[in-house]
Amino acid sequence: MKQETDKNSAEEINIKQRVAKNRPVVYQLIPRLFANDKPNPVPNGCINTNGSGKMNAITMPVLDSIRAMGFTHVWYTGVIEHAHCSDYTRYGIERDNPHVVKGKAGSPYAIRDYYDIDPDIAVNVAERMGEFEALVQRTHQAGMKVVIDFVPNHVARTYHSDAAPEGVRDLGADDDSDVFFAPNNNFYYIPRQQFAPSVNLGEGDDRYVEFPAKCTGNDCYSAFPGQNDWYETVKLNYGFDPGDYSRHYWPIPDTWTKMLDILMYWAGKGIDGFRCDMAHMVPLEFWEWALRQVKKSYPHIIFIAEIYDVALYRDMLSRGGFDYLYDKVTLYDTLRGIQCSNLSAAQLTSCWQTVEGISDHMLNFLENHDEQRYASEQYEGNALHVVPAMTACCTMSRAAVMVYMAQELGEPGADAEGYSGHDGRTTIFDYWSLDTLRRWLNGGKADEAKLTEAEKTLRKFYTKILHIANDEVAIREGEFFDLTYANLHNPTFNPHRHYAYLRHILNGDGNEATLCLIALNFDDKQACMHINIPEHAFDCIGIEKVQAQRVSELLTETKVTSTLSPDLPTSVLVPAYGASILRFKAKKVKSN
Repeated sequence: MKQETDKNSAEEINIKQRVAKNRPVVYQLIPRLFANDKPNPVPNGCINTNGSGKMNAITMPVLDSIRAMGFTHVWYTGVIEHAHCSDYTRYGIERDNPHVVKGKAGSPYAIRDYYDIDPDIAVNVAERMGEFEALVQRTHQAGMKVVIDFVPNHVARTYHSDAAPEGVRDLGADDDSDVFFAPNNNFYYIPRQQFAPSVNLGEGDDRYVEFPAKCTGNDCYSAFPGQNDWYETVKLNYGFDPGDYSRHYWPIPDTWTKMLDILMYWAGKGIDGFRCDMAHMVPLEFWEWALRQVKKSYPHIIFIAEIYDVALYRDMLSRGGFDYLYDKVTLYDTLRGIQCSNLSAAQLTSCWQTVEGISDHMLNFLENHDEQRYASEQYEGNALHVVPAMTACCTMSRAAVMVYMAQELGEPGADAEGYSGHDGRTTIFDYWSLDTLRRWLNGGKADEAKLTEAEKTLRKFYTKILHIANDEVAIREGEFFDLTYANLHNPTFNPHRHYAYLRHILNGDGNEATLCLIALNFDDKQACMHINIPEHAFDCIGIEKVQAQRVSELLTETKVTSTLSPDLPTSVLVPAYGASILRFKAKKVKSN
């Protein structure tokens, strides 16, 4: 018995060491959708009809299967209580007005109570916080870390906390609603105006009434938001006056203190990171003030910023204290443009140039809850064509990587679930379940017994490339060298559909280097590329030529004979919509 205990302890230590040295590879899942095994959901169905996934259904076999793919973190999306149409009044939770809820299930980003767990995802609603704490513990036991959302920019219109610690005042409880702005108000108001969005607010006792109107979450400083505005949310006031652009950050505004308390509360639950929603819509000064205090008490916690303003990237890292930033407007948009809009693959060069010096702090992805599914008809349409784009996400830099639930199964986002409609996305507003996930979860077995051959092939690729991202030292820790510029006039290399680069690192003794030559093919035809490696690459890396070496192709786990020399192009056969990663060893040039 003692030997078995010692063995388990050693394995636990190895897992912790592996996670500690690796870059984050994040699996995003929405428990309400991910763990819902009820088949045949009905568009616009209520929770009784369509069901809801529960935290307790995310069991050790499920988590072990996720970890086995190469993931280091799980981002549990939508676990904090948000506005919805279900009735939990018997548990002391007030009902939301359905006219200011999007869909039956509501948006996970219309937070109803910052201090509580959403009742939809609990088996025993009265014990929902305990079920969340047990999920955190299971995730850690599986060797992964836990990320949850922090939604700092806006809350549900019906925000009220019934779970806050004693003495915590509700947001807006002490506001002066007779003025548009006051430094210590938590919300912005439109005095003497009733909230009147261009949506139905109901009739009679059912009508939603808000007077005076609070400003809406997407910086809509009006009582009349439109249907496409975030009308179900209220904008939080951090001391910035949008009327005259003045800043009132000293003394510390009340909203800052309340939001720091919320961060500290969840950090105390044993989580390992926050994904901060629309971080660029909150003053940089708040992040600079708050994140330092959280990290002083919880130095292990990472902060990931959802951000779409490239001009703020460096300040959000250096001043704001963020660890990782969404790389949406550079790498994501470029990869999508290459796949869908005939954008030249050579544009990938501008991606690494834009984030040069901070690329380690990017978070690369092809899908998340906001974006259309890669396999949807609105995007690529074929999940198996993902290889070059996903290889780029995992190997162009030392950045973190994220995969959205069922992406690895080729989920097509073809359902018209209700509020969302047929938009190529997986709804965040409706009670729903996904056929791909139901078949993979297979009643809790989390095996491949019910998957199609195409789904098994795709999942195998994701497992391979995610492991390469952290297991290959040249890719996990090495430097980047772009080869495309040296192949612009190469007749075997089409810079509009092909891209190539090196990742390289000196080995421990300093006498040898490991290099990975990565070639991407976004074309629908197989490519036999004869890739030029310029003399400048050998000078920069400081290595000798590689003559006729037996090298590994990492994606296929095969061996080929190849060279790495400025005198002779390196031949690489890359499948249509494919990639190749060749691993070389090279001797370090001896200094005189």
